[in-house]
Amino acid sequence: MPSRRHEKLFAAPVCGVDEAGRGPLAGPVVAAAVILPERGRPRGLDDSKKLTAPARERLHDRLMACAIVGVGIVEADEIDRINIHWATMKAMALAVEALGCAPGHVLVDGNRLPRWQHPATAIVGGDGQAQCIAAASIVAKHRRDTIMIGHARDYPQYRWESNKGYGCPQHRTALREHGPSPLHRRSFAPVAQAELPLEPLTSRLS
Repeated sequence: MPSRRHEKLFAAPVCGVDEAGRGPLAGPVVAAAVILPERGRPRGLDDSKKLTAPARERLHDRLMACAIVGVGIVEADEIDRINIHWATMKAMALAVEALGCAPGHVLVDGNRLPRWQHPATAIVGGDGQAQCIAAASIVAKHRRDTIMIGHARDYPQYRWESNKGYGCPQHRTALREHGPSPLHRRSFAPVAQAELPLEPLTSRLS
């Protein structure tokens, strides 16, 4: 379970950073930065992937009420321009900037750090080890899911309210039938392939 052990190693305030949305075929990548209070932290903080959607929503609302939170969003068109790795790094940097205060140290989930001036440590599997990173994972996941549910009202054919833009069979079938939307990541292979015109049968048989 996530603990405060990593936070206690560094100068306060320690900020946790995590992202949601590296892998989907559509929508933004969203990062969150969270500085938790010393007291009154929500119980049940954990890797967002281990929580149900209602639990994430409850914890998100409690975090917004008690913690310092910043969110960074990079949209699909920019992901296509700079690639998903650098888009993720940018979203994390934007999230820390959005805190409105300088962290003493930043703990980042994963094995890479953005190019910034903040003292920072990358922790593989950090959302399952450090409470502040777990909190960031919850905020990022909830925010991105909410964004995709909103987009689903404009593009109901892709069923983003259930798949959140990930490349499940249902979403891939809709891509083949309807083609990509403006919110799809055209640099991702399944989306790029959906844009290719089909060769006439005669040319494939010749």
